[in-house]
Amino acid sequence: MASDVATPHLPGLLVVISGPSGVGKTTIVRTVRQRLDAVFSVSATTRPRTSQETDGTDYYFLTPGEFQSMAARGEFLEHATVFGQHAYGTPRRPVEMAMVDGRIVILEIDVQGGIQVRRVMPDALLIFIMPPTEDDLLKRLRGRGRDDEAAIQRRYAEARAEIEKARGSGVYDEFIINDDLERAIDAACAVIERRRAGSGLRVREEGR
Repeated sequence: MASDVATPHLPGLLVVISGPSGVGKTTIVRTVRQRLDAVFSVSATTRPRTSQETDGTDYYFLTPGEFQSMAARGEFLEHATVFGQHAYGTPRRPVEMAMVDGRIVILEIDVQGGIQVRRVMPDALLIFIMPPTEDDLLKRLRGRGRDDEAAIQRRYAEARAEIEKARGSGVYDEFIINDDLERAIDAACAVIERRRAGSGLRVREEGR
């Protein structure tokens, strides 16, 4: 029997998911996005577009001047220059428009980006994906078979530093250990749905 009680409109929610290289966050983000019908934010970059990429779908490809102008006007939620070469950032307007429509928006960014987002969007939900142990992380990096040992050790050191930065930053709401992929995905979905439902309750109470 159908209920006569209307389902209350839930507000949009910005979710930041971070984690070190090799922890499985991209797989988690992809699955969470599908399960919750979330929007994945498209980043802007100054790096050249490849022949396989589409502007506005893979990235917003900008000239350095365009990027700097947007940054000066405060049009990025977060931005950074990677390896001293190309700039990357999250355009603010598409995120805010999706949230106005009641959508969940997911950003997959590093800790420095998460810190920036927290400053400008204090109600965002920030999740950090953790490996079970540091030894497990090293095994995962080696198991990918993409790099030589020197590169693996460099990535491992960077990953450890990223974990410490996340712990010390104080901006992350949840730390989820990916010792089992399905369990980690379920945990991320539960955290997001719980926060969104709580936000919806506050909105309805304030609007009474």
